[in-house]
Amino acid sequence: MERPSNVSGSQYAPQQFERSSETYAQCRTALPPIADLPANEVASHVLTSTPDLLASGDRVRLKVAGDEESLSRVYVLAANGTIALDGRLPVHIAGKSIVEAEKHISQKLLSEGLIRGLKNSVRLQLLELGGVSVAISGAVFQPGMIKVGQRNAETRGVNLNNSDSGDQNANRSLTTTLRAAGGVRPDADLSSVYVIRGDQWSRIDVSGAIYGNSIDDVPLTANDRIIVGSRECFQEALVKPSQITAPGIRVYMSNLSRPASNNASSAINRDATNLPYGTRLSQAMLAANCVGGSAMNAGRRVVLMSRNPINGKSVVIQRSVEKLVRNADRDNKDPYLMPGDGLTCYDSFAMNLRDVISLVGQTASPYVLLNSID
Repeated sequence: MERPSNVSGSQYAPQQFERSSETYAQCRTALPPIADLPANEVASHVLTSTPDLLASGDRVRLKVAGDEESLSRVYVLAANGTIALDGRLPVHIAGKSIVEAEKHISQKLLSEGLIRGLKNSVRLQLLELGGVSVAISGAVFQPGMIKVGQRNAETRGVNLNNSDSGDQNANRSLTTTLRAAGGVRPDADLSSVYVIRGDQWSRIDVSGAIYGNSIDDVPLTANDRIIVGSRECFQEALVKPSQITAPGIRVYMSNLSRPASNNASSAINRDATNLPYGTRLSQAMLAANCVGGSAMNAGRRVVLMSRNPINGKSVVIQRSVEKLVRNADRDNKDPYLMPGDGLTCYDSFAMNLRDVISLVGQTASPYVLLNSID
């Protein structure tokens, strides 16, 4: 079969090139996104040590001295970041710590003449931190607005019945957000992850999540922004499951080669197409039943259809199944699979020749039969 062709700049990983002499993009340090950064740069520990900031969906309990049923109750922050005291007096507390929100509510009640200026007459208690929306862009597979920290009904019920003060939502963190965005791409610069909050920003090094070192897993709040820098090259070390990469990927397979005549008989099901991140083409061939069988069909071809995650260009690669199995340089020509890739297997030359002979025989048989009758 004709070898697939690719436009210049589409192939990005060394294993995608047919010959070792072909060149691929070299790594470089990511440039800071100056236009997207506010004026104030802070150290990462400043954001890490910041108290949890209230956001829409959080639950708090207000206690006012001398009040039992009117103001003292559990409140949920509305979409605009407010709570309605006594169902009629809106107070905006989103973006504030629990201490700041308590002081703000106390001042509001005092200005409305609902309480006296007694010390400690108002107490605000955090019950539950809900999910927050975070914008993420750069070298991740699924950039956009990500909702992290959402909790199911069972967890929320336990939190509301818990008498402990405070709450920890481990899913409102930097690493969780990176994973929820499909994980970092193989070209990501892990030393250049920018977290932007209001007029402050910090550059975070998350490479420890890959190499086993400690990192500042910054707790996030609503309207935070994350930008992941790109080195514009393929980094093999990043293609594995971790805190900041996808645990698994979905790929598409087709195997209509003989002796199998359809995908069902090739045992291609959901389990076969859901693979761990870091799977190579040779492993996916086994899942698609492209390897083995009769000697006549051993010389199959496998075609991988992928897309360059850096520039979005499509990449189509053909490999000989037997060469990937038997040649010593297999690792140099065995590409990694990316989310959404597809692969298909084609029959060997011997099987194609057999089909041609069968087709000729089937076409000639009626002619021979008609001549014999005459």
